[in-house]
Amino acid sequence: MNKRYSLSSWLYFIIPSLIGAFLFMTPIKLDDGWKVPIAMLANWLDGIVVNVIEPFALFIFIVAAVGSMIKLFSSEPHERTFSDQLFRVNLFWTITRVLAAVFAAMVYFEFGPEMITSGDTGGLLFAGGGGLVTYLFVIFLFAGIILPLLTDFGLLEFFGSLMVKIVRPLFNIPGRASIDALASWVGDGTIGVMLTNKQYEDGNYTKREAAIIATTFSVVSITFSIVILEEVGLPQYFPQYYGTIVLCGVILALIMPRIYPLRSKSNTYINDAPADATREDLPAGHTVLSYGIDNAMNKANANRDLRKLVINGFKNVLDMWFAVAPVVMAFGTVALILATYTDLFKILGTPFEYYLAFLNVPEAAEAAQTMVVGFADMLLPAILASGIESELTRFVIATVSVTQLIYMSEIGGLILGSKLPINFKDLVIIFLLRTVIALPIVTGIAHFIF
Repeated sequence: MNKRYSLSSWLYFIIPSLIGAFLFMTPIKLDDGWKVPIAMLANWLDGIVVNVIEPFALFIFIVAAVGSMIKLFSSEPHERTFSDQLFRVNLFWTITRVLAAVFAAMVYFEFGPEMITSGDTGGLLFAGGGGLVTYLFVIFLFAGIILPLLTDFGLLEFFGSLMVKIVRPLFNIPGRASIDALASWVGDGTIGVMLTNKQYEDGNYTKREAAIIATTFSVVSITFSIVILEEVGLPQYFPQYYGTIVLCGVILALIMPRIYPLRSKSNTYINDAPADATREDLPAGHTVLSYGIDNAMNKANANRDLRKLVINGFKNVLDMWFAVAPVVMAFGTVALILATYTDLFKILGTPFEYYLAFLNVPEAAEAAQTMVVGFADMLLPAILASGIESELTRFVIATVSVTQLIYMSEIGGLILGSKLPINFKDLVIIFLLRTVIALPIVTGIAHFIF
C-alpha cells in the first residue's frame, strides 16, 4: 500500500525519534566507561545541584507524606484531578511515604538510630552527589520530559511492527517492547521500568505484558555490569561474563512469562478492557515495513501539540517524584537495614548452600547468602564476594547477581511505586525463580571456564 505523507509528517516522526534514540540508547565512551547521554546529563545536573538536592528531596517527601495523609482522611469525593493522582493512595502507601520522609529527615539532620542513618543504609540511598534516591530525582527530571521523544512520535510503533514476529512468539510480548529492552541494556534498568510503566498507563500493554517486560526485560546496563565484575576482581573475564549474562537472560525470558506468577496476570489493559488479539496483525496490502511506517506516521501526527507534550512531561516528572522516589527510599532503607544489621539474608540463604554444593561450587557456605542478599541491593553480593578466594565462585556470584534483576533499592522499589500490576510477593517469587533457574546455567559455564 503506497500512502504518501507530507514532509512535516516525516520530520515529526524522524527528528524526535532520532533525538530520543540518541539520548536514551546511544552509548558514548568516556574516561570512566560507557554512558548514554541521558545519564551524562543527569550526572552533570547532579554535580550542579549537589548542595541543594537533599533538602529538595526531603521537601518533596514531606509534601508527599502530608498530602497523602490529608487525602486519606478527607471526606471530599474522589475526582480525576492531578492532585488526586499525586496524593490519593491507600493506607499502606501513605505509611510508606511517611516512612520515606522520616528516614530522609533522619539522614539529612543526622539524628536517630545509626542503622537508619548509616552510610550502608539510609545514607547510601539519600546522600547528595552519589545517593541513589537523590540521583533518581535528577534522572526523573530528564526522563519525564524527554521520554515522550521515544514514546510519542512513532518510534515504538515503527519497531513494534518490525519486531512483532520475533518477540511475540518467543516472549509473549508486543514488538514495541524491543525498545524497552534496548533502552535498559545500553542505558539503565530504571529507564526500562519508566518506559514500560508509561506504555502500560497509555494502554499499549496489557497487565500481563507490562509485568513480563518490567521484570524480565528491564535488564542491567552494561556499565553497571562492569562495575560488578570489577568489584569481584575479575575484569579480565568480561567477554565470558557478559556472554553468560546474555545467554541466561534469553533463557529466563523464554521461561518466566510461561510460569507463575507472570503467566497468571490478567491479559487485560489498565482499564480492564480485554486484550485486542488483532492489534499487531498485518493488514492486507501491507508489508511489515509499510505497516510500521503507517503506524509511526499516525502516532507522530497525533502529537503535534508540543505545548501539551511539555505539560504532560512535567506532570510525569511530578508523578515520579511524589509516587516512585518515596517507595525507593522506604523499601530500600528497610531492605538495606535487614541486609546490614540482621542475619535474615544469611538464614534465607541456607537452602542455597546445599544447592551450590550440589552444583559443585567451592565455598558454598560463604556464597549462599549472596544468592538472596541481592534482593536488597544488587551491589551487595559483589561486596560480600570480595572475601571469597575461589575465582569460579566469585564469577558465579557476579553473574547471578546481574541476572536476578529484582532488587529493592532500585528496580523493585520503582516497580512497587509505579502503576505496574506487580506486588511485593510477585517480586520475591520472581527473584527466587530467576536465581534457581540461572544457577545451573551459570555454574555449568563457570566450570568450563575455570
